[in-house]
Amino acid sequence: MSKLIYVLNGPNLNLLGKRQPEIYGHETLADVEERMRKRASTLGLEIEFFQSNYEGALVEKIHEAREKADGIIINPAAYTHTSVAILDALNAFDHPVVELHISNVHKREAFRHHSFVSGRAEAVMAGFGTLGYELALEYFK
Repeated sequence: MSKLIYVLNGPNLNLLGKRQPEIYGHETLADVEERMRKRASTLGLEIEFFQSNYEGALVEKIHEAREKADGIIINPAAYTHTSVAILDALNAFDHPVVELHISNVHKREAFRHHSFVSGRAEAVMAGFGTLGYELALEYFK
């Protein structure tokens, strides 16, 4: 049986490819999802791909993952720096978590240097662009 990995994306990632392409690139989130599905298939993994601009919706998906998923890849976006609720939900998840950021948050504004999620994550990826999503899948292989 293949592992199911939830891939969760936070606010504004629905604008990927359109918002600040000099930082985030020109690929859309749909492009990323398509590439991830192909890569997951070659790795013998399944993915559940989800994006929301709403913190509560992300918390609900993490709760759902508790019963269904073998791991979570999460790009919490701006919630990285603000959401204790997402941290608490991840702390209630009993499988590995990989935190992912498209840009290198440590080369950006100082407020982006702190992550509530990093202390919970088994691995943190930042600065690999959208390729980071596929690389994060490798962790679960």
